[in-house]
Amino acid sequence: MSSDSGRLAGKVAVITGTAGGQGRAAALLFASEGAIVYGCDIKVDEARETADLVESSGGLMIDSSPLDLTDPAAVSVWLDSVSAEHGRIDILYANAGATRFSPVADTSLEDWKFVLTYELDVVFLPVKHAWRHLQRSQAGAVILVGSTAGVSGSVTNPRIAHTATKGAVVAMTKQLAAEGASCGIRVNCVSPGMIRTPATEADLLSDDHPMSRIALKIPMGRVGLPGEVASCALFLASEEASYVTGANLMIDGGWSAVLPGA
Repeated sequence: MSSDSGRLAGKVAVITGTAGGQGRAAALLFASEGAIVYGCDIKVDEARETADLVESSGGLMIDSSPLDLTDPAAVSVWLDSVSAEHGRIDILYANAGATRFSPVADTSLEDWKFVLTYELDVVFLPVKHAWRHLQRSQAGAVILVGSTAGVSGSVTNPRIAHTATKGAVVAMTKQLAAEGASCGIRVNCVSPGMIRTPATEADLLSDDHPMSRIALKIPMGRVGLPGEVASCALFLASEEASYVTGANLMIDGGWSAVLPGA
């Protein structure tokens, strides 16, 4: 689809973590809806593959991989260059992240700091350095990525650091929405439950993990797909959500809405 048609027609959309999973799904979907997509990742080959998939589908995507989202200078230069090309940034989807799971007694300070770096710094820095460019849009949209981990604990997946960071992302959404309202920036959060991606298949959904049979506890009876998260992010990024800010949209098949089954 060309950039002059679609729900994001002509919008400049920055998406972090586009090498696979939810980031790749979002890049493909946003581009199909007319956005000019700028993506990045540390996985160069996979990120380039995403850009090729977008282009082969008739969309427009510029890949800036490899990019270290924990490097303030690199993030600032990247986002300044995107804005210089178009005069603004319309959408920031801060999707990138990496985590480690462990119970509190087994979580080292190194593990704790790793998760804070790769689930909070990689959100804060793109938001900080995109903010003034989003202001120029006069209708900027920011989408953060929380999790069911940000609103509840788990007995099957001990994850103290991950729970802390995702709870923080949900809280950041509220504060950023408050700060952005006066300058036309809407800030919302998508909070996925269990989503089938290469990362979860190698870990949480592997046969030997206690979470592997989690679909039995999800009211809708199945694990989610990356495209289902991207579709919700698309809504929040679009003009259809023009009066929505500060929201945390749970995308979990009802998992967080019910008590555990028998």
